[in-house]
Amino acid sequence: MKPMLLTETIETPIGEEWLYETKYDGFRCVLEWEHEEPILKSRNDNELNHLFPEIIEFCMRIYDQIKPLLPLVLDGELVYLTNHFKSDFSLVQKRGRMQNREVISDHAKRFPFHYVVFDLLKLQGEIQTSRYLKTRKQQLTKLFTTLKLPTNINYQDERLIQAIENFEDSETLWHSITAYNGEGIIAKKKTSKWLSNIRSKDWLKIKNWRYVTVIVHKYDKGNGYFHGSIYQQVNLKEIVIFRHGMTDEERKILVTFFQKNGTKVHETWELEPSICVDIACIDFDGSKLREPRFHAFRLEINPQACNWLQMQRQLIPIPENVQITHSDKPVWPEMGITKDGYLHYLQMISSYLLPFLHDRPLTLIRYPHGAPGESFYQKSSPDKLPDYVTNARIADINFMVCNNIETLLWLGNQLALEFHIPFQTIHTEKPTEIVFDLDPPSVNEFSLAIHAARQLKEIFDYFKLQSFVKTSGGKGLQLYIPLPENAFSYEEVRIFTEFVCVFLCQQRPELYTIERLKKNRQKKLYLDYVQHAEGKTIISPYSTRGNNMGLVATPLFWDEVNQQLRPEKFTIPTVLARIKDSGNPFRNFREIGGKQDFLSVLHHLRNS
Repeated sequence: MKPMLLTETIETPIGEEWLYETKYDGFRCVLEWEHEEPILKSRNDNELNHLFPEIIEFCMRIYDQIKPLLPLVLDGELVYLTNHFKSDFSLVQKRGRMQNREVISDHAKRFPFHYVVFDLLKLQGEIQTSRYLKTRKQQLTKLFTTLKLPTNINYQDERLIQAIENFEDSETLWHSITAYNGEGIIAKKKTSKWLSNIRSKDWLKIKNWRYVTVIVHKYDKGNGYFHGSIYQQVNLKEIVIFRHGMTDEERKILVTFFQKNGTKVHETWELEPSICVDIACIDFDGSKLREPRFHAFRLEINPQACNWLQMQRQLIPIPENVQITHSDKPVWPEMGITKDGYLHYLQMISSYLLPFLHDRPLTLIRYPHGAPGESFYQKSSPDKLPDYVTNARIADINFMVCNNIETLLWLGNQLALEFHIPFQTIHTEKPTEIVFDLDPPSVNEFSLAIHAARQLKEIFDYFKLQSFVKTSGGKGLQLYIPLPENAFSYEEVRIFTEFVCVFLCQQRPELYTIERLKKNRQKKLYLDYVQHAEGKTIISPYSTRGNNMGLVATPLFWDEVNQQLRPEKFTIPTVLARIKDSGNPFRNFREIGGKQDFLSVLHHLRNS
């Protein structure tokens, strides 16, 4: 059963007869489920089960629930979600090239994929394809509701099979796609039927094209392709070959320019950097622009401006409703990071940072002249806010809340370099996590924090509590124990935090202290449990800090907490690289919190 195919178009069709969905960049896949283990089939009818073991394992976990509904066939996309509207196709490609079972298994643990479902083809053995799309969608929603599976996409949800959300308003969806850098949207007629292996005009795809300016420096007469490059430092890096999208006249103009000003070597003309063009594409895969086509000549642009940083900004533009000022202003001068570089970091890290900021009243530290330098705390919301910024009144303070990418970038434009958050949301009165702040006297004694962290983990493991660890972005470490939401008061949590810190100080009084006055700590590591209280805050995971190196409060894997660990390693560039290479150590933070048996720990402490 080969999938129904999409027809590409430029204009989004408008009218009540259309439904709109997010277009995700992944592997199209039909899931056929008749026996205990389902079969994942590609658009070319190849079995994909070995490549996506996490999807198969999830299916096996819900088999008892779904068994009465079999045989079942679903149509969807295998994706690695980086937010609600985008899949990272480079990771999809990487998985698709893997062959070793152990390598695939490790990748699945660090980068779990989702199967995004947009159609129902068979239910309890009954074929659904001849029914209208709107009917199939209703059946799909009913099915997922029955199975307690998500009926809209949530990239943080550990349930790896999710039904796509349908929109009646294309403009609302398109705004989200462009803000979150998604691939595009799909428009489908409500009365369309599912037709195997047919490219139908009832299903249309509209891509979110990005436009990258490149230097055209080579023309291959043999195949008719032009080669485009950008500057990476002082060297030219080729990122595209293209021929499509040009009119005959535009092609003739460019060929003539090469012939008049270039040098011919065999069938290839080469040209000194002098002429720039815009290339339409959907993404960059790490080496080449994807789906490139010529868009326009940019004769007014200096070739030196076609560089790596400009490409990053063109591939990931700032949302139109966010006003940016002085983008070239130095923010971390020692690191060569400008405001634009900081905003790029916020865009790239937003999928990991925003979940921790969501519905939390913010305490910001702003550095109006860059870091390090003059700074000030901001809690109160200004009187005038963009309509995408929300706030929450707590006591006599009107706090800002950062629940979307636009707010994050708006705050970044104001050089809010540090995001400090409380231990509860605006909807809860009780902490959603326990945090231990391990504060050595200076960075020279960072080994004390490493030693304390490993000892604390032994205690947490003894109590069967799963814990997480991150750098503070300064000289220490911070340990997290996520909790079920709104289940335990600060007073109850204090029983545990005080016990643990006092116990550790009793075990190693020469290393650790709970003394709050710095002058009395005698070069010992300070275990701060008093700070874990209502109204107190801590630096958010993935927030930058206002020190001269632009260090990031970085989540770690526990096996990284060893004597080789150094806090200065975790700068903005290295954090972006490690997310790409290693994944997110805090990925399942909330899911684990919901399962923690902290009540047993309290009973144990109260009765001992």
